Amino acid sequence: MSGALVQTAVLALSVLNVLGTAGLARAQDFPSRAIKIIVPNPPGGAGDIGARLVSQRLNEVFRQPVVVENQAGASGALGMTNLKRAAPDGHTIGVVLSLSQTIDRVQNKTASFDIATDFTPITAIANNPAGLLVNSQISARTMAELIAEVRAKPRTISYGSAGIGTAHHLYGQVLNKVAGIELVNVPYRGVAPALNDLLGGHVPVAIVSLATALPHIQSGRVRLLTVFDTKRYAKAPDVPTITEVLPAYQPGRAWVGFLAPRDLPAPITTRLHDEIVRILRSPESLNVLGENGLEVIANEPAEFAVMIREDARIWDDAAAIAGLLPAR
Repeated sequence: MSGALVQTAVLALSVLNVLGTAGLARAQDFPSRAIKIIVPNPPGGAGDIGARLVSQRLNEVFRQPVVVENQAGASGALGMTNLKRAAPDGHTIGVVLSLSQTIDRVQNKTASFDIATDFTPITAIANNPAGLLVNSQISARTMAELIAEVRAKPRTISYGSAGIGTAHHLYGQVLNKVAGIELVNVPYRGVAPALNDLLGGHVPVAIVSLATALPHIQSGRVRLLTVFDTKRYAKAPDVPTITEVLPAYQPGRAWVGFLAPRDLPAPITTRLHDEIVRILRSPESLNVLGENGLEVIANEPAEFAVMIREDARIWDDAAAIAGLLPAR
């Protein structure tokens, strides 16, 4: 190797060492002030529950205030855009829903953010699966029986959902395509009113979050026929998943997770990840999240990045099936 090449290699290594040392120094000094957790949705949802649970414990670990800010607006785009624009120093992180990018494109027509490239993945918090529920107006005891009933009476049986473009709406539209049936969507302004109308007999079927519906399933007021996931729901282990009923159905996962702005230094990403995962896996957190129907994930940043890419594609395809986005 020539002298010039040796000098270049030494210089490159020196730069890398300096950058690595600087990154470690930043991680050691982190956090130097209050941390803000942006929740791009109103209080009370799965993301808000996870954020507030983690914020309380991070306060103790970091000895700095950790504040949750609900920045609802523009179907979640307001909070996500503010997170995207924040400084990548770890003092602003945010909660993301798996469907956030698809909802943004459906509601706002143009993309406000790219969930896969505009952020640094930290960890997925928990799975928040949805299920298909029926009340006493439906005689079917299994999903196969419901499909047969709907097929025999096309466009006469409706299902309540949390609104146009939500996961619950899209699950039903993909079900229509894969099963060859015609359930009619009745959109509500959120999960609670859809579930209330199911309980009140105003709609015979609803696709809603199992975390919200669980008490009514357990009491027997409604029946759960399937879970929109690839694995069974821990609190209803006898109920088959949609992939067991319809193997061709590829459900998008409904999860919540933590992101940071793009280019967050790796040492700070690791510090945040390790502390948050430790909190999520504690017996107290597992109990709190479990009581709210949430199944803890707590994976590695690289694993979370794969989840983000895979589910963004699945949700965009589902929105295209529903006629809300152009087919790719």
